[in-house]
Amino acid sequence: MSKNKKTAPEPLKVRNSLARKLSSRLFFRLLGIFLSLDIMICLITGVFLIGYGERKADAAARMLKDSLSPDAAQTVQQAIPGIRVETVSSVPDGIIVPLPFSYPLPEETRTSVRSAELKEEAGAGYFDRLNGAVYLVYYDAGIYEYKISVALGTFFYYFRYALCVLLVYEFLVLLSRITKDRRMVTRTLDPIAELAEAAKSLNRAGSRFDPDKMAALAGKLEGINAARLDTRLQVDETQVELKNLAMAINSMLDRINEAYRAQVRFVSDASHELRTPISVIQGYANLLDRWGKNDEKTLQESINAIKDEAANMKELIEQLLFLARGDNNTITLQLEKFSLKDLAEEVVNETRMIDTTHRFEVRSSEVCVNADRALIKQALRILVDNAIKYTDAGGTITVATGREGELAKLSVTDDGIGISPEIVPQIFDRFYRADESRARATGGAGLGLSIAKWIVSRHGGHMEVLSREGIGTKIVIVLTDCGAEEKTEEQ
Repeated sequence: MSKNKKTAPEPLKVRNSLARKLSSRLFFRLLGIFLSLDIMICLITGVFLIGYGERKADAAARMLKDSLSPDAAQTVQQAIPGIRVETVSSVPDGIIVPLPFSYPLPEETRTSVRSAELKEEAGAGYFDRLNGAVYLVYYDAGIYEYKISVALGTFFYYFRYALCVLLVYEFLVLLSRITKDRRMVTRTLDPIAELAEAAKSLNRAGSRFDPDKMAALAGKLEGINAARLDTRLQVDETQVELKNLAMAINSMLDRINEAYRAQVRFVSDASHELRTPISVIQGYANLLDRWGKNDEKTLQESINAIKDEAANMKELIEQLLFLARGDNNTITLQLEKFSLKDLAEEVVNETRMIDTTHRFEVRSSEVCVNADRALIKQALRILVDNAIKYTDAGGTITVATGREGELAKLSVTDDGIGISPEIVPQIFDRFYRADESRARATGGAGLGLSIAKWIVSRHGGHMEVLSREGIGTKIVIVLTDCGAEEKTEEQ
């Protein structure tokens, strides 16, 4: 009896062991991706700032070399914005880049001493000091020695806000994934506990199990972890009585592996989408630093671009948080009975006020649904916005409602560019965009249709797509009619 207890696997122990391992690996994998992305951004930024400071210092050094008058420092300082030039009596300690690492540096300042300084003021905080950061190059022009200071504070001022947005987003994603991953892994592993318990019961009942093969099966299960999710149990090697257990374990591992890969793809795509607006903000911040201080046109252009990209980042993060809450099942539906006809007319009237370049039509018949009105309206807006983006000015967009048997249908039809047949099944995938260049121009991140599909699926409905390239697209939201729901409840 004691021997049976020692060799038989404990289902709860196996499940908890794998759950802890898998959820921990998922969390730390996501954390590692975020940290590596942050480090890469900081390293690239540092290399860029060094290159920027070197170019400025080289330009100043060349002018100082050509003009050896006592007023040369003042002249160069006025000619090159963003720098300060002073004569010094001696060169302080600093860094002299040795060969061969100095070859990429400008020839004129290759042997110069370099250093960096932060703003030194009594009571100044770290960020205030960082706003006064300068890159220093001490240049020997022969008769005079000069201290060339390149101001970097403006860049740090804008970059820190962009970095804060990224860090807040990463923290929210990590926070939302902790409990979700744990529940997902535990829920997925439940069949293993049940099947293992069934196998244990059969063994106690006197079935002819081979104890060695039972132990081998448990050993293989213990060897599967988050780093080896592609490992599978060999069904042919097990006894007939254990085949169902092995097949169930393999099926479960397939689902976990797919969920794990989907998470990695999601993080990679989200990181890519956030990296683009951050790069644009960095570019315009550098443009401001170079010419924007004295050029009103450049200043306004940079401000508008930074505001637009910040708005895009905010919209993207809101969409990501919506999907994260949806995946976590934390969105509660506020069900109410309402008319799809009234909803369609409301959305079209609101859209007409903000878009005068397209024609909007409503073809509706009275149909009622029991759903969350705000979410269905959000899904309809997504479809209308997509139709606007991919329909040329002057085109017609039609919103229609109707009933087909026990189904209520809400459709959006346009005469835009259409969708090729081979990519129709992919348009609801997160971050998928059929035309990257066009999607970037319209500002989309490829999440709208994913959100619309989630909303409709959450209501027990589905979506239908009919599209032809060069002719247009029709997307239909299919829900259950109120009358059909009432009949079901009565039965």
